Amino acid sequence: MSVDPRGAGWRRWLREPLGHFLLIGAALFAAYSWIAPADPVGERIVVTQAGADELARQFTARWARPPTEQELAGLIESWVRDEVFYREGLSLGLDRDDPVIKRRVRQKLEVMSEERLAGDAPTDAQLNEYLARQADRFRVPMRVSFEQIYFDGMAPVDEVEQAVAQARRALARGADAATLGASTMLARRVDDAPLDLIGRDFGKAFSERLAELTPGEWQGPIASSYGAHLVRITQRTPASVPNLDAVRTAVTREWENERRITAAARSYAQMRERYQVVIEPTLPAAAAAPNRTAGPASVPAPPTEPGRNR
Repeated sequence: MSVDPRGAGWRRWLREPLGHFLLIGAALFAAYSWIAPADPVGERIVVTQAGADELARQFTARWARPPTEQELAGLIESWVRDEVFYREGLSLGLDRDDPVIKRRVRQKLEVMSEERLAGDAPTDAQLNEYLARQADRFRVPMRVSFEQIYFDGMAPVDEVEQAVAQARRALARGADAATLGASTMLARRVDDAPLDLIGRDFGKAFSERLAELTPGEWQGPIASSYGAHLVRITQRTPASVPNLDAVRTAVTREWENERRITAAARSYAQMRERYQVVIEPTLPAAAAAPNRTAGPASVPAPPTEPGRNR
């Protein structure tokens, strides 16, 4: 009985370790091909009707007219070009370890989280509680009405003192305050102005003195950014916290901003708990020795230009 030499060769090959390795590899490759998920990016690009409509809408918003068929075809081809390059970049892993892409993904996730965490409109009780807790942020500054007589700050001190004394005597005789002092572009009378605005125009020290003067009496001289002044307070309204109706829009805006920040911090804390964070560098040591040349926290020195001495 004859033996097929080809069959004998196959049996000898199967007994070799290399044959075992190749057979196992082929089996693993077949199994992986059967159970592995499909490529999430894939090689099929679909331009939907909704996508084409959005491209046309953007064109219309920019140029105030709808695109022609040729222009729309160009817009679609430009979108396809972007998609092709995007998918090819993903296949090469260009999205990994890119700080710009990481930042953009983070921003999109934060926006999605804010929209998801946004709750119902605040009640009056919540807004009143916030207003009471943040009263200084909404406090209306003191308002002051006053008259002033100006004396030139560039004049010698003795001349200013003499002019102030003369003005006082004239006021005591009932003279019109508008006829006294040096000429100036400053208003002789200021009505119901916020104290912070007065401080911007006349100087902070001047506005602080107005909060202390006794109303109805000529007092001074008081220094300002321009010179010296005799001042008479005609009306003063203390600083106060307005009621909710007067500042509802501002309080609602700030309340919602606080809720957004608090919710975002809570959301991040919950997400971070799902990760085991390992920080390899010894941070205090890294901070204490920022110029060391070794270790994971070191920063490499910039390269020396060719031909330049170190």
